[in-house]
Amino acid sequence: MLILNNCFYHVYNQGNNQEKVFYNRENKLYFLRKFRSLVAPYCDVLAYTLMDNHFHFLIYSNSNSIIERDTGNIKISSLQNGFRNLISSYTQAINKQENNSGSIFRKRTKFKLLDGKDVDYPFICFNYIHQNPMVAGLVSKMEDWEFSSFLDYAGFRNGSLCNQNLAKELIGISENDFYKESYKVISEDKILKLLT
Repeated sequence: MLILNNCFYHVYNQGNNQEKVFYNRENKLYFLRKFRSLVAPYCDVLAYTLMDNHFHFLIYSNSNSIIERDTGNIKISSLQNGFRNLISSYTQAINKQENNSGSIFRKRTKFKLLDGKDVDYPFICFNYIHQNPMVAGLVSKMEDWEFSSFLDYAGFRNGSLCNQNLAKELIGISENDFYKESYKVISEDKILKLLT
């Protein structure tokens, strides 16, 4: 897939057969540290959540995202290469931890271009990502899930992974209405468009 400059992408992947990829809190912290060094330099992160068997990121591409890298016989964008390196290095660490081998994630990380679909899709994706742990029944309130950027936007934590100012500008997030807007139910048809 060709990564375009100044576009919104919903980036996600899950464990093979929906199996666990994060076994404990330290695994998630390690993944985020790796993400910060391998992926974050090549994009603006607007939202994220890590679940036990998958992850979601809302990314805004920039000029660093589209720089091409040689990876064997093919050229891919720096953003895609960053995720490729993240998945590879994280998989090696987890396989060592679990005394296992082979891939733990699905073969391809999905990069879903949100531009041109609907004017509200970045906003819908932003809320979908934050609602994921609650909708899955892991918590009753979004603020109870540690591994989500919701805590940063809601002011419960001072995280620095997401470019909150850019998200507010591009998506139209209002500090006054953020909490109420975050809890609005997203229709199934809109969720399907995010994932297909």
